[in-house]
Amino acid sequence: MGTNIFTSALSGMNAAQVGLTTTEHNIANASTPGFTRQEVLVGARTPQWLGGMFLGQGVDAVGVRRIYDEYLTSQVRQEQTQASYLGTYHTAIKQIDNLLADPAAGASPAINEFFNAMNGVANNPESIPARQTLLSGAQYVVNRFQAIDQRLSEIASGLNGRVSDSVNTINSYARQIANLNGSIKRAIGVSQGQPPNDLLDQRDQLINQLNQEIKVSVQNQSDGTISVHIGNGQTLVINEQTMVLGAVQSASDPSKLDVAYSNGNKIVTLQQSSFQGGNLGALFAFRDQSLEPARNAIGRVALGLADSVNRQNRLGQDLKGALGGDIFKAAAPRVDQGANNGGTAVVSATIADISAVTTSDYQLRFDGTNYAMVRLSDNTVTNLGATLPQTVDGIAINLAAGAAVAGDFFLIRPTANAARDIALATNDPARIAAAAPMRTSAALTNTGSGQISAGTVNTPPPTNINLQATVSIVFTSATAFTVSGAVPAVVGTVAYTPGQDISYNGWTAQISGTPATGDTFTIAKNTNAVGDSRNALLLAGMQTQNLLANGTTNFQGAYGQLVGDIGAKTQELAATSQAQANMVTQTVASQQAVSGVNLDEEAANLLRYQRAYQAAAKALQVASTMFDALLSLGK
Repeated sequence: MGTNIFTSALSGMNAAQVGLTTTEHNIANASTPGFTRQEVLVGARTPQWLGGMFLGQGVDAVGVRRIYDEYLTSQVRQEQTQASYLGTYHTAIKQIDNLLADPAAGASPAINEFFNAMNGVANNPESIPARQTLLSGAQYVVNRFQAIDQRLSEIASGLNGRVSDSVNTINSYARQIANLNGSIKRAIGVSQGQPPNDLLDQRDQLINQLNQEIKVSVQNQSDGTISVHIGNGQTLVINEQTMVLGAVQSASDPSKLDVAYSNGNKIVTLQQSSFQGGNLGALFAFRDQSLEPARNAIGRVALGLADSVNRQNRLGQDLKGALGGDIFKAAAPRVDQGANNGGTAVVSATIADISAVTTSDYQLRFDGTNYAMVRLSDNTVTNLGATLPQTVDGIAINLAAGAAVAGDFFLIRPTANAARDIALATNDPARIAAAAPMRTSAALTNTGSGQISAGTVNTPPPTNINLQATVSIVFTSATAFTVSGAVPAVVGTVAYTPGQDISYNGWTAQISGTPATGDTFTIAKNTNAVGDSRNALLLAGMQTQNLLANGTTNFQGAYGQLVGDIGAKTQELAATSQAQANMVTQTVASQQAVSGVNLDEEAANLLRYQRAYQAAAKALQVASTMFDALLSLGK
């Protein structure tokens, strides 16, 4: 009996000591990130049959387990990866929002100043100072567009650096997880199945950190290891092996970095849209959904302004009497061929209709027989047939040289470089074509009431080579006239309707009233026209004309829409990221309520195990006294 008391008391002391050690371990790690509270698992020893009854043999500490909830842990990871995604996206897009919405740094004030100066030229077309002010306004527009694009380019370059850093961080976490997989597997083997709790905590903490960088899914394996998957199911960690990620130059756009997946000697570029969470997912979403569209949108405004002003200026006459030229240098669409193209084709693109140009990028594909154009913003496919040139959304696509083979593709970015490359084409104020290149007049000998309008040049350019040739309209009656000097020649008489358009040689005019027989009207080259502002008025009127987006918006409207879209997205992300941060706080609190260390509870456990130890020690002392008594009886 004494032996039973002795062994039972000793087992109680041992169990209490394990409890004290575990409790102290919890207290020491109360502030350790990722630490999970541990508790001692105890079990009664097999009782002994003695004297017609089962007598207890004491207690065994059979293990130490983590107070771990798989569901709550998974929920924390899910909320954290989304919080990282939203927070990173919000931080990134705020840079664009601050840039575009700044009234001093935005493009809208510069556009407004340019057209104010154009109105000044229209009011005083012969004034060199007014023309110089217009050129200064044009340079201001150029400077603003270039400055905005430069800032967006800096953001894009910084984004590439952040992608590289994120990939390196992911690889580092993956290696550490793989190493811990090995340590945990061996520890479980040595301990005959006992879990190495602290190593498990360390691995879980690394998974949480990795999950904030890139959304992952985790699978537990029977040997204690885990497998980590990313994207569309690609394995990042399996057992003690890692698959290395790398930041590589995009095959379709050399200015971008993509993430590639290395599995042995095989390197595969991953679909960037598969990264739906974490910092890396936010970087790609920001680049593809906000940064590049913003750059394209500001480029379309710059290109639309430059192209439209140039076209109208070419329809006018400058201060020296010559036909107008370009005021701005406008960028051609950017074309990048696929990195793995097998053919020799060189594709070029030009702007055919600025009003039809969108803010999207395009991919031109060749299947071996036919070309197809994919609008990447909505994946709309336009089949072009077997030959080029073809025009899609105002972009003329041409095969400049060579030949394509099946599988070749080309990335076409119509407006990506427009804000960067816009520049002044002239510094000569006399080159502003404020006047119209032709004038109309009525003969002084006319006797009827007919009057002819000032006339306009037909659009679009290039202007008709016969625009300034003299054309005479002679009325043979009140209802008909003949035309001489038109190319091609007009044979016979033309019926007259008051106010109808009369168009020859690239100009259009109207005659109203009732001309008399023999009345003559002349359209000829505009000479000594320094006071003519007909074309300047048309140029100034372009500020309010809907020349973009298929005739639905003007330059400042398109810019304002960009500012509004970015501002709305920024506000949306500000609200959702804050809400998600609150959700993370609540989810972590729920998880910590189960798995976290409560110092008050641990202090109570210390007292409980201390008293248990003292009681077992007292029982051991009693057993020793009884044993000594038994020994004394035998003397």
